[in-house]
Amino acid sequence: MYQELKEVWRELTAPGAQFEVTEVPVRGTMIKAYKQAPPSLREVWLASAAHGDKDYLVYGDERWTYTRAHEEVDHIAGWLAAQGLAQGDRVAIAMRNYPEWLLTYWACVAQGITVVGMNAWWVPDEMSYGLEDSAPKVLVCDQERFDRFTEISNGFPDITVVGVRLKAWPEGVVPFDTLRQFDAKMPEVTIDGDEDACIFYTSGTTGRPKGAQLTHRGCVTNIMNLAFWATASGGAMAKSMGTPPADPASAPALSGLVTTPLFHVTANNCLAHSATLSGGKLVLMYRWDPLEALKMIEREKITNLTGVPVMSRELISHPDFDKYDTSSLLSVGGGGAQLQPDLVGKIDQTVKTARPGTGYGMTETCGIITSIGADFFVDKPESCGPAMPTFDVKIVGSDGTEMPLGQVGELWVKGAPVIKGYLNRPDATAESITDGWLHTGDVARLDEDGFIYIVDRVKDMVLRGGENIYCAEVETVLFNIEGVAECSVVGVPDDRLGEEVGAAIVLKPGADVTAASIREYCGVHMARHKIPRYLWLLDKPLPRNANGKFLKRELREALKIDDAA
Repeated sequence: MYQELKEVWRELTAPGAQFEVTEVPVRGTMIKAYKQAPPSLREVWLASAAHGDKDYLVYGDERWTYTRAHEEVDHIAGWLAAQGLAQGDRVAIAMRNYPEWLLTYWACVAQGITVVGMNAWWVPDEMSYGLEDSAPKVLVCDQERFDRFTEISNGFPDITVVGVRLKAWPEGVVPFDTLRQFDAKMPEVTIDGDEDACIFYTSGTTGRPKGAQLTHRGCVTNIMNLAFWATASGGAMAKSMGTPPADPASAPALSGLVTTPLFHVTANNCLAHSATLSGGKLVLMYRWDPLEALKMIEREKITNLTGVPVMSRELISHPDFDKYDTSSLLSVGGGGAQLQPDLVGKIDQTVKTARPGTGYGMTETCGIITSIGADFFVDKPESCGPAMPTFDVKIVGSDGTEMPLGQVGELWVKGAPVIKGYLNRPDATAESITDGWLHTGDVARLDEDGFIYIVDRVKDMVLRGGENIYCAEVETVLFNIEGVAECSVVGVPDDRLGEEVGAAIVLKPGADVTAASIREYCGVHMARHKIPRYLWLLDKPLPRNANGKFLKRELREALKIDDAA
């Protein structure tokens, strides 16, 4: 099977083939890219008009065909242009996964306006930072995000606010219906592949989130990487069994259940982009609920369930799983966190029609670096798969030298999907990208088949339910609490979410600080998922090394969950 994969891989990427790989100069570095890739996301969106009356977006009882979506996107794009927005300007989207998220997104990127995908969990303080950092001209937000914005709106008098599904319409707020009914068309523009398509924020290692600049080239390449793996892995398995490869035209149309936020690459770049180009259907959930997901799978004939691993686990272990028709499912898995090896087998055994699948990637790579599924995943359940053809890969030791095959080190990647950099953060960009090589912060090894295994993390981070939470970001908030002398944030293993946030805190003598007051303070200054679930209020200094740095591994081993507040 692995030999067949190498053969198919060579065939698909050869000169003149569908996924021919070439090298192009980008920001002074030669990188791998697909020769036949569309130049920008504008072409991806315009091509999707051919899907006509097929269902595109479904939200509850609301339904958009491709034709309806294109009409509305044209009007929205025309409204934005009429307000004076042009290529290079920014529009921030702050809302849950409503259809308006994607309609606004395509109206922007198809005319070269950059989308700022704001984390919908941000509290006002975090929202204020994101708006100051990205400087959008328009903010499109739903009721919950609008309520938070009102607390900081005095600081942003020049932002035009567009309301989505608001209960009332305050003066100065533009109803979204004004945009979708605006009598105008999509402007004619030419977009360079290295222009910013969107800015997605990643948790910061030094206290504040960083705005990753995802380019049109990177986003388009990610779509093709996903298509490549589906073609290559399917062809390799067919070849190993001596059967002809499946005809893509005979495959069921993709029907994807969108379970994770659209301000992340998992939902937006990996699912929504691919579905849009292929004529698939996107079914949006108000919030994740496994029983509701089962109902939607049956009603909408969902073929692909993409989410963080806990969602797949909750779905297949739900007591009502057998009461619903899940026979439309072809793929169950997702990204945002590693699928535990036991879950790979359970998906394969529980959902008779579906195969397990996952991808490993980052915001900084516009989506996936690797992909794995079906027989390959069942055979190597601890692997995240091989790197896609548009990546060069190397494993780097602590001394900066490349490690031999099979040895462990930090994974570095270079290729078309790597971001331009971090907005307004040349220091962070220089720290993370060296001559085009992105330092992933993950410790990995390569096997003889070229499959990658993630074994640890270099970065001081908690991975909670697919959300990266950098310890320094939480520690920055905790140190602002009057009475906190020392603090150190660590990841605490959790069966459901992978990890939870824990914080060991040493208080100043006589400080009037409690676990409740700490959580109350955190609730004002950080999103809910970052607030420490476990708090240890200690009366002895935290362990340090000779340089004064906290010894987190030693601390983690000493802390007991039963002692936490």
